[in-house]
This record gives sequence, C-alpha cells and structure tokens, in this order.
Amino acid sequence: MTQITLPRPDDWHLHLRDGAMLRAVAPETARHFGRAIIMPNLVPPVVTGDQAAAYRDRIMSALPEGSGFTPLMTLYLTETTDPDDLAKAHADGIIHAVKLYPAGATTNSASGVRDFDKVRPLLERMAEIGCPLCVHGEVVDADVDIFDREAVFIDRVLDPLRRATPDLRVVMEHITTAQGADYAREGGDALGATITTHHLVINRNAILVGGIKPHYYCLPVAKREEHRLALRKAATSGDPSFFLGTDSAPHLDPLKENACGCAGCFTATNTLSILAEVFEQDGALDKLQAFASLNGPRFYGLPVSEQTVTLTKGDPVEYPKKIDTEDGPVTVFDPMMPLHWRVD
Repeated sequence: MTQITLPRPDDWHLHLRDGAMLRAVAPETARHFGRAIIMPNLVPPVVTGDQAAAYRDRIMSALPEGSGFTPLMTLYLTETTDPDDLAKAHADGIIHAVKLYPAGATTNSASGVRDFDKVRPLLERMAEIGCPLCVHGEVVDADVDIFDREAVFIDRVLDPLRRATPDLRVVMEHITTAQGADYAREGGDALGATITTHHLVINRNAILVGGIKPHYYCLPVAKREEHRLALRKAATSGDPSFFLGTDSAPHLDPLKENACGCAGCFTATNTLSILAEVFEQDGALDKLQAFASLNGPRFYGLPVSEQTVTLTKGDPVEYPKKIDTEDGPVTVFDPMMPLHWRVD
C-alpha cells in the first residue's frame, strides 16, 4: 500500500498555550486536524465557561484564514468549581469535557484536585448531563515511584471513582502502561483512552541513554519497552476504546534545555506521518482510520469528519526541526526514524 485516505483526523488531547506560543503552534495542528480537545492548564487555568469562551476566541484568532479547525474547549476541574456554571457551559456547547489534574502531577497542575471526595458531587452532576471527564492518571504520592504512578492511580483513584459514579464517561488520557491499556480495554462504553504519538515511538531509554535528552522528557514519563509495545498493540488493534490524543505540548527550548526542564513533546507538526510509519511497521495501516478518525468522535458523540486527508508513501519527508515563536524556538519531536508517509 502506497496511499491511504482517511476522514480528517481529530486530536483528543492538545496543548496550544496562549499568546505568542498559541499564534505559532495553532497552525501546526490546524494543517492536518479538524478538531481537538484543548487543555485548560493555562496560568491562570480555565475554570469557568466565560474563560473557556474567551480562550476559544483567542484560538480562533490565531488560526490561518479558512483552516476549518474547531477547538473543543474544556474546563480545569478544581475543588471549588461551580457545578451550575459547568453545566451551563456544557449545555451551551462552550465546553465538551472537564479535565482532572491531580495537584502537582504535571505542568501547571498546582490548582488541581487534592481531595477527591470534594469533587464527587461535581462528578455526579457531570454524569447526569453527559459531560466527559478527562483524567491525568497519576498519583503524586512521594512514596510512589514515578514509573508506577499510573498503575497505582488506576487502583487507588480511578477504579473507586468509576465504581462510585458508574454513569460518568471517563477518558484515560495519554496512557503509558500495559495496565492502563488492559483497564481501558475492559472498561465498557463509558471508558476510553487516548494514546500519544510519542509514547508509541519512545521508551525511557530515549530520555536517559547516552545523556539526558530533554526533548523526550514528558509526563507521564515514557516507560519500559514492554509498555511501549502494549500501547502499540492497543492503538493498532482497531479497538474502539483507544483513540489519538497527541498531548502535543510545546515549550520554548530554553525551558526544556535547563537544569529543571519542562515536561512535554511537541508532535503536532509530524504526527500523521509518524502514525502512518508506526501502523505500517505493525502491519496495521487498515486500522489507522479507526484510531485517528473514528473512535474519538464515537466516544464524544460527534460526527466523523466529512473531509478527508490522504497520505502517500515515498521518499523520506523532511519536517522542520524547530518552530519559531516570537519568544524563541520550539523543537519538533524527532521520532529517530525516517518518515516515508507524506500528508498530501
């Protein structure tokens, strides 16, 4: 197979930031994707419907004319979130989901949840109105190894939460472990899981072998090779539980390349070429459509795009190594392999 045509894909987990960064990176996603779930962890975070609407307007202003890209907004869940404001924003179509960050788990998560009992009434309200909860699935307990945070979160937090509120629709975002894939696969129609581009490509060796590689450092951190292979098996299976969420997370190079580098891989620019390469390597090009274009809309109750994109195989594609912003450069994720699939 040297050509494949898909319904225009969507990105179900995306960071666009704000200001100069937003203006630089939004066109990178809009070039190939039709919609994206937009993360609300700005500083300050997006916690009300009015703030989500204002952020959506800033995103629209940053898009190239005629791009047709639709940002799907979210609210940042806090222990003081107003349930009526949340419900109204969802009913008005301003937001499509709510994001749960355990406090301290990742970039700009300090305002996240510390006491899950305090948000249970909010979760019950979300279940009533059909608003999905997107979960950063890691515990932050000091006694838990960083490579075990996801598996422990499933046991200590996620499974009890879902048992207490069984009608709540939950997305396990950016799963990184075989345990995460197994739990999502067995979770029924009310549970889905996104998988990032970079976690299909790298394991923890990419970060640590031959010196610290800050542009491969992300949260949740990449795990052992056995987990990467489990994620590839899940993504390429066609199972409707799994869909693309790049977690493309741009940071300026000076903030990545310092003594306390920021977590995140910027993959918006070359994701579709990487995915086609990965799915071809695993003999599953026929399953790429489900992962990138069908399963996400199904979970969120949205129509599949009527537009299409075509990828053609040929000589290796050259992508820019960096994207320039008004504040400095952002490094594009390097998959460490030639990419033969070009988005036409």
